[in-house]
Amino acid sequence: MNTVVRPLADASRQGHPRPLRMLWVTFAWGSCFVAITVGLQDAPPLWLAALRALIAGVALATVAGIQRAPLPRDPKTWALIGCLGLVNIALAFATMFVAATGLSTGIASVLANAQPILILLPAWWLYRERPTPAAIAAIGLGFTGLLIIVLPSGLGTGAWLSLTSAAAITAGTLIGRIVHADVRVVAAAQLLIGGAILAGTAAVTEGPPTIDGNIRFILTLLFLSLVGTAATTVAWFTEIGRARLDLLAAWTLLVPVFGILLSLLILREDPGLWGWIGTVIVLIAMALLAIGSRRSEPSAVTATGNRAPRASADHATSDPDGLPDENHGPRSRPERKQR
Repeated sequence: MNTVVRPLADASRQGHPRPLRMLWVTFAWGSCFVAITVGLQDAPPLWLAALRALIAGVALATVAGIQRAPLPRDPKTWALIGCLGLVNIALAFATMFVAATGLSTGIASVLANAQPILILLPAWWLYRERPTPAAIAAIGLGFTGLLIIVLPSGLGTGAWLSLTSAAAITAGTLIGRIVHADVRVVAAAQLLIGGAILAGTAAVTEGPPTIDGNIRFILTLLFLSLVGTAATTVAWFTEIGRARLDLLAAWTLLVPVFGILLSLLILREDPGLWGWIGTVIVLIAMALLAIGSRRSEPSAVTATGNRAPRASADHATSDPDGLPDENHGPRSRPERKQR
């Protein structure tokens, strides 16, 4: 059965993100900042960003074609996918890669992942997803930890570019919730559209690509494209369709933690005392979020107090990770009201 990105209209069905999936997604994204730093030694930023998006898009388009994923037929869906390519890929990747040329890997990963604090109010206003107390506390504490990491280094041009990238990714997450299409097609199309925009911009601003195609660069680019982009994009958009945005965005607090730890291990970038203090605070925030999520079941009750319908276990389907996901199955009939 085809996996689709669910619309936001039925917000009562949005539940908790899958922990194992979010752990590997956030680890892969944290690894990408190290890979970007390595890749920039052999290629200019915009061309590197374009190649990352295009290779990932071609890989996903190939998978979607082999699996015969259905293509959207309505212009509105393609317009939304075009917006995703422009904002979620072209703008986000361009600002992220250019910012990495002037910031340390750890600081760049922190600023580019400010999505948790940026998404709270828009998700509440647009999609009636009232933030849970646990999510508010975790995001507030986690954002404090991120500020402790960043502020000692100051806020220059690179910092503002990273924040722009975070805002673009937040907008992409909000748009992705209302796209009615197969997640593989959405992921592939937005990457190809965004990659084409990035390639055109790179050709104008950076000229013909001057790339040192050594084995280090090839392996780095393949990791960025296939693991850090193609696989994570499908997993992320699957979660956008099934999980609450505040809880989902809170998981991205782990991305800079992984980025800082990997930059220390691989690039020998020491975050310093304040960096370690901020990292510990973020980990405490994630622990609070996990505890609070287990005690509450926001997906089970709607804002009006009615229980959300659930698909039976017999009709549960599998998502791209092979995990059973009742949100992707057919909807059960609503319970009759008791007289």
